[in-house]
Amino acid sequence: MKNVTIAIVGAGFAGNFHTNAYNKVSGVNLRIKYVFDNDQERARQLCDKWDIIEGVAATYQQVLEDPEVDVVDIITPPVTHLDLCYQALDANKHVICEKPLTGYFGEEGDEEQIGLNVPKAKMYKKLLADIDECRQKFEASDRLFMYAENYVYSPNILRSAEMIEAKKSKIMYMKGEESIRSSTSPASAYWSLAGGGSLIRLGSHPIGGMLFLKQAEAKARGEEIAVQSVVAETGRLAPSLNEHDKRYFPAKSIDTEDFATVVITFTDGTKAISISNDNTLGGVKNYVEVYTNDSALVNNITPADNLSTYFLDQDDLEDVYISEQLQDKTGWNKVFVAEETLRGYLAQFQDFAECVAENRQPLSDLNLAYDTIKIIYAAYLSAEEGRRVDF
Repeated sequence: MKNVTIAIVGAGFAGNFHTNAYNKVSGVNLRIKYVFDNDQERARQLCDKWDIIEGVAATYQQVLEDPEVDVVDIITPPVTHLDLCYQALDANKHVICEKPLTGYFGEEGDEEQIGLNVPKAKMYKKLLADIDECRQKFEASDRLFMYAENYVYSPNILRSAEMIEAKKSKIMYMKGEESIRSSTSPASAYWSLAGGGSLIRLGSHPIGGMLFLKQAEAKARGEEIAVQSVVAETGRLAPSLNEHDKRYFPAKSIDTEDFATVVITFTDGTKAISISNDNTLGGVKNYVEVYTNDSALVNNITPADNLSTYFLDQDDLEDVYISEQLQDKTGWNKVFVAEETLRGYLAQFQDFAECVAENRQPLSDLNLAYDTIKIIYAAYLSAEEGRRVDF
């Protein structure tokens, strides 16, 4: 059995998803030697919660200088992603990077509240230069870049890809959505930290999943299919409400959008629509619908329908997890069962561990990360200028 040693960088909400999945990886002798976070107490809490994590690193440099560490798993705010990736690459480590790959976070001379005041054309130009540089750096190395897009690894999406490949179906139209009640991250309120709002945080998931399925079709049919153009609308819905009306939406957006819809046109003339917003009560909503020339494939990722509960009160349920961003546990609810499997985390980290052990490319790679963030910033440009952005 091959050995793979990992260091987790970032001990926030997603750190639990990653660690839970790592804990169930099989066929690889996997260690998590360190967790590092600038908030050392938060890192200590994650370490104490999971036996698989061996210790807390005092600095990121400690992680990079340890020759036993094969992989750095970056689960930090997007503003830090590229810098941490490049430092890991320079230290000869493989990289797992949470979505999004990067974004525009401001430059010297930018007016404050950059999401409202910096032209999206400037952002798009800078982003393209940054992601081109990232691609060049990794392609010039022998290190793996693994893009943590869990939609790709959802069993629904994987099965859909299998059936599309078997039938050599032509995808005509796809629709995907991730919507939720605000964000768990304080950084999400600021474009300078998050690189955008609901589109970059939530929309990246269905966009990534739909791009993966479109490439599965292209491979099966022996075709080359790329993105041709993007048209989008974004909005700031909750900030327009009075304090009473927005009492159930705790996020305090400073300069980020909380609603986005994107229409993607592919070079074969087919379409995909992505919806993302922070104003959906009742728990997180994730799906991808695929309509082909000979089938309809409806991927309901969450909420699943494995277990429904009905409670008259919430007594003694304080520590019982029902669903992400579901505050009220009374009445009927759909409970997340085997969430790490249904949302793709387990298959994702199984693939990543095997990729490092076997030195092969992952299903979710740098190309997917590159295409997803390019679409997102083209969408921001489209929404601001009211036009189609051609690739």
